[in-house]
Amino acid sequence: MKKPELLLPVGNTEAFYAAIDGGADAIYLGLRHFNARNRAKNFTLSQLRSILTESNKSGTKVYLTLNTLIKNSELPELLDVLYQVSQTHLSSIIIQDWGTYYLVRKFFPKITLHASTQMAFHNSIGAEFAKRKIFDRVIMARELTLEELRIISSKSRIDLEVFTHGALCYSFSGLCLFSSFLGGMSANRGQCRQPCRRTFKTNDKEDYFFSLKDSQQIDVVPELMKIGISSLKVEGRMKSAEYVNRVASAYRMVIDNPDNMEQAKRLLSYDMGREKTSYFLGGNVSNAITKNPFIGIHIGEIAKTEGTKFSFTTSEELKVNYRIRVQPQSGMDSMAIKLKEEYGFTEVKQGGTVNLNFTQESFAQGDKVFLIGAQDKKFRTKFQLDGKKIKQLLPSKKKQNILNRIGSGKQLHRDELFVRINTLLWFRKLYLDKFDQLIINLTKNEWQQFNLQSPFMKKNINKFIIELPKFIPENDLDFFKDLCIKLSSQGIKNFMISHISQKLLLPVGVRSSVNENVYTLNDAAIQFLKEDNVGLHIYPYEFDYDNLVSGKNRNGIVPLYYYPELFHSRMPVKMDKTDDDGYTNFKDRDHSFRKTVRDGVTIVIPELPVSLLQYKDDIHKEGFRRFLIDLSYVKPSQNTFNRLQKKYKYSEAEQPGYGFNYKLGLS
Repeated sequence: MKKPELLLPVGNTEAFYAAIDGGADAIYLGLRHFNARNRAKNFTLSQLRSILTESNKSGTKVYLTLNTLIKNSELPELLDVLYQVSQTHLSSIIIQDWGTYYLVRKFFPKITLHASTQMAFHNSIGAEFAKRKIFDRVIMARELTLEELRIISSKSRIDLEVFTHGALCYSFSGLCLFSSFLGGMSANRGQCRQPCRRTFKTNDKEDYFFSLKDSQQIDVVPELMKIGISSLKVEGRMKSAEYVNRVASAYRMVIDNPDNMEQAKRLLSYDMGREKTSYFLGGNVSNAITKNPFIGIHIGEIAKTEGTKFSFTTSEELKVNYRIRVQPQSGMDSMAIKLKEEYGFTEVKQGGTVNLNFTQESFAQGDKVFLIGAQDKKFRTKFQLDGKKIKQLLPSKKKQNILNRIGSGKQLHRDELFVRINTLLWFRKLYLDKFDQLIINLTKNEWQQFNLQSPFMKKNINKFIIELPKFIPENDLDFFKDLCIKLSSQGIKNFMISHISQKLLLPVGVRSSVNENVYTLNDAAIQFLKEDNVGLHIYPYEFDYDNLVSGKNRNGIVPLYYYPELFHSRMPVKMDKTDDDGYTNFKDRDHSFRKTVRDGVTIVIPELPVSLLQYKDDIHKEGFRRFLIDLSYVKPSQNTFNRLQKKYKYSEAEQPGYGFNYKLGLS
């Protein structure tokens, strides 16, 4: 049995040496731009050169994360980064954006590619599609069961990578719009503000409904090895060197000898993360939501205060330079403290009393204290070796030549209105002669009821576009493949896919389009789709005006009215009972939301829609001719449809509603 690669996160210099010391086979890191952990320190190009030189000495592979979505204005800088990478012996780059993919394959073909978990690959057709597109590896979605991974691995011709330890997102990676919706800070661009860690209110209570515990899959490692997973990945580029070293050492023990399991678990009990869950891989998600979203080990509560002095009894041994965090009961921000002699600290054994005089803050009796750092080893803070010099800028003529070959400014001569529905009930409320194409996205149950045999359906069949869901678990692949074949044989020729790999489910001879979940923030991504024989595309729901008009392309479908799916998750949550329409209502300080479940997937949308109908004429003047009114999550009503269609026609506002990022911008 071949040992899998042990892959560790590196967010700073100390973490690099900690990973090597802990036994990492490979590390992954980011530069200052284009990576999904923009809040981490990350590295300069000069530091990357040093890392490549020093890792070469230890035989450690280095992967660079370029796993964010790219705006049109960022394409020139992205080309410079790819040019820099092409001059190195980096083992691979990890990407999310199909525009980045296109540029690499077309102009820097020697660069090796790994598909980020942000690309949301989650089944065997995804793995097969990635192989056909010459990826070397796919990082699978974190929501898969062990049995699903076993099946995918048995069918795959490509290396599979799996996250085994660290923080979990509530939503599928790459499908979360919550942070973006709350202020333009897109998770898909490395700016996530972790709204899933917040408290929300329902009628009955306020709670952390969406805050997941940290993943710990040490028990499953022997099984992952048996089914042939190529790489075991640890999350945490914002974590300390202590965390990296401790977690690396634990997983190294078990990979080398599964009999070391108990010793490894003891090491992991001090990783200073959140409570742990085995999540879907462990087969039990019933306790995966945490009531405490904060990291660290709870070691006591403040028993006594006097001005800036406070004391508490600790359940763990504490030493100088250990780090604690005090969490005020008042709800104020927590405070991290490094235990120093100048604060009156002396080493304390388990069960002893800690007395501190921390002049920067005063605390209250009952405030909780957490241990968040217990570093015993010290690691270098500076690199020892320089690396090979790298030219930083792609020659301007070559860069311009590449940019000139991307995108098309051709415009349509007539307007086209697309409407989307997600329930059969809408068929009784729509006037199909008032728009051009109807996108139909149904549950499995409703697809089984879908009937094209009536005269009305046969008459309008050329207007129908059949849309596949975002998440198709392994057991449902045959259902949707058979559905597409059946509908094609009955005359349907237009299909819209939610993941580019779903092309492999479509029968020969049909036309494929992609929806907003296959991101087209830049002309390079659109060029990829064009050359891959994809017809229509919908611009992302988190788009902004400036980026939209800065591109050459004008043939996409611009969404003007919709309820964005802020969370799209396989993880169930316990909230109040649903209303008659199947929704649970909840809110934060500023917004109200609705939760529903479709085919086992939990979906959260805002209570109010995003409405950009009043900007239709402005967008039209910029050359765009295709528009979308998405009636998903809208209660079927003939009056509602007529009103929205009229406001579209005259470019009038539909109130109340949100503007999302349209004017505020996407960060």
